Amino acid sequence: MLFHNPVVLARRFTTLDVLSEGRVICGLGIGWSKDGYQASNIPFEHKGDRADEFIQLLKRIWTDDVVEFKGEFYNIPASRIGLKPIQKPHIPIFLGGFVPRTFRRITKYADGWLPTVSGPLEFIESGIRSLKEQAIKENRNPDQIKTLTLVFPQVSGGKSNSGVARQQQQQPQRFPFTGTIEEIGKDIKRIKEMGVEHIIFAFVGLELDMIIDTAKQFGKFAR
Repeated sequence: MLFHNPVVLARRFTTLDVLSEGRVICGLGIGWSKDGYQASNIPFEHKGDRADEFIQLLKRIWTDDVVEFKGEFYNIPASRIGLKPIQKPHIPIFLGGFVPRTFRRITKYADGWLPTVSGPLEFIESGIRSLKEQAIKENRNPDQIKTLTLVFPQVSGGKSNSGVARQQQQQPQRFPFTGTIEEIGKDIKRIKEMGVEHIIFAFVGLELDMIIDTAKQFGKFAR
């Protein structure tokens, strides 16, 4: 997120929120690559503190009729910044990351956590537990902190087969969200039981009709 101008990014999300009739989710991360920061002419140092201000500023732009912000990294004189989002009080903000400071940032400024499933599902379960504990420390109701996940399903068989899925099938332990529809369905049920409320499926290399058909099959496990 820090590679963007916060005013421009806020207005882009607002436009999407209006066009989608209030269905936009704002998913953000601060990045990890020094090269990316250098290419964007943004200092890599103090990126966490900069992110804290960035999120607060987004919320001000989305909620205040007259926006005024004076921080260490961002300053906006009293200004009217329209249009405002449909969602109230503001577009929900979800942050990615697994480190303790990310969890503190979420519980202080955001609406929830947006991890990517890139390892054992126990990582997600442990993260949700840590997030709830951090929410209590911040005097915030843990139930107010939501968890969404981004997954890259690799379905074995048919057009959706992939080298990753075939490789995992030959190993003793199956990687999460690879395998048959039924196996991935079990993963869906499991993270739902953990407290994940929404799954974002990122299908890579599939035609649209195959994406729609696969998504429908996944849907029966999310009920």
